[in-house]
Amino acid sequence: MRYGTPIKVEGGLRARSRRGSIGSAWWSRRFIDILERVCDRGRLSRGRGYARAGQVLSIDLSPGLVSAAVQGSRRTPYEVTIAIEAYGEERWETLESAIAEQAVYRAKLLAGEMPEEIEELFASVGVDLFPRDLGMDCSCPDWGFPCKHVSAVLYLLAESFDEDPFLVLAWRGRGRAELLGSLAARPAAGVPAVADVPFAERLADFYTPGGSAHPPERRPAGSDLLPRLFPPPADLAAPLGVAYRRLGE
Repeated sequence: MRYGTPIKVEGGLRARSRRGSIGSAWWSRRFIDILERVCDRGRLSRGRGYARAGQVLSIDLSPGLVSAAVQGSRRTPYEVTIAIEAYGEERWETLESAIAEQAVYRAKLLAGEMPEEIEELFASVGVDLFPRDLGMDCSCPDWGFPCKHVSAVLYLLAESFDEDPFLVLAWRGRGRAELLGSLAARPAAGVPAVADVPFAERLADFYTPGGSAHPPERRPAGSDLLPRLFPPPADLAAPLGVAYRRLGE
């Protein structure tokens, strides 16, 4: 079944990639690889064309759901939804504890990076980072799986993952600020927690000189030091030596 030429859009969301594959970071490519294994390649190809032509009007991502509007050949834009499982608080508590125990993962996430091994960490607690099943729906009359409108949204979604890897986690139910705040509040693995004493409570002894476990090093007295710093000429050694001794005393 063939449909008419899509109505051109001014100001639509347009893919940055003009040719070849879409998505450059490992996490966005992982998402695209999954799509290309389970979806019709021909329709995905037409979806790339829609994404590059700017036919997608809007994309909104929330936990478990992506909603979008795509302009096709009809006057009214098609409504697209893509649903996955969003994990609840109990599951995220387990995931955050597992991440906090891995110093490298924790450090990379706090630095705004997505460690590649995090996919295995999700699997170790029995869940998927990237969706295996997508609940895809479009208001268009095309029966394909997925239709080109859904495909266009999927490719633009992959590009948005390139720019912000935390969107992958937000789709699963945990936003960037909430995740990083939780990780920052947890003690790093292998680092003992140190109680912080308020400065006001330490003010009384702040200027108190501390004792030393080692006796102070003996320094030369003035009578010994001055001749070392200012050696006198041979003909003045005797009289100056008397002056140095008196000065040292």
